[in-house]
Amino acid sequence: MFTGIIEAVGEVKGVRGNDKGISLQIPIPESFDDIKIGDSISVSGVCLTAKVINGGTFSADVSSETISRTTFGRIKPGGRVNLERAMRLSDRLGGHIVSGHIDGTSKLKERRDKGESVRLSFSLEKELLRYVINKGSIAIDGISLTVNEVGDGTFTVNIIPHTAQNTTILYKKAGDEVNIEVDIIGKYVEKLLGKGKEGKIDRSFLSEHGFL
Repeated sequence: MFTGIIEAVGEVKGVRGNDKGISLQIPIPESFDDIKIGDSISVSGVCLTAKVINGGTFSADVSSETISRTTFGRIKPGGRVNLERAMRLSDRLGGHIVSGHIDGTSKLKERRDKGESVRLSFSLEKELLRYVINKGSIAIDGISLTVNEVGDGTFTVNIIPHTAQNTTILYKKAGDEVNIEVDIIGKYVEKLLGKGKEGKIDRSFLSEHGFL
């Protein structure tokens, strides 16, 4: 699990493989001096496992399933990525709970300066947009952000200077794709409120458990 608070920006050193699976080679940031083989690392929001550590770089495999759901099918050497190590149970949760399991991709539609901040508008398919709410949380390329507004097929976020300086978000141009992970709490709530008998919450359930 991750928090969406990016620790470092890296640059992809190598990409090997094809659409059936690739291996990424990424230089290890100085602050990541404790990583070891088997550790989970969020790479632009995608939870990957460090398979090899050698010569100041770590390598991680990306499956065909991950390629199909993320921007990694178009990743190239020299591309910038956001990096975060898995959270410790003792850590402060500065962002929100991020699993590193990408739900889909989105495209940047518009960028507008607003004082010292930058307002970004993204398109998103309805299947995922139903989990996005005003002032809720969303992870874009692994960055924990607050949703400012939800529109018809779009949502907007506000990028403060600190986020701009410490992530890849403002390297994106209109039309560029990003990895999206919606708030996992919304998906669990939807499951619990589903129509199936198992896990259904209704007035009878709430009354039985002392909520009504």
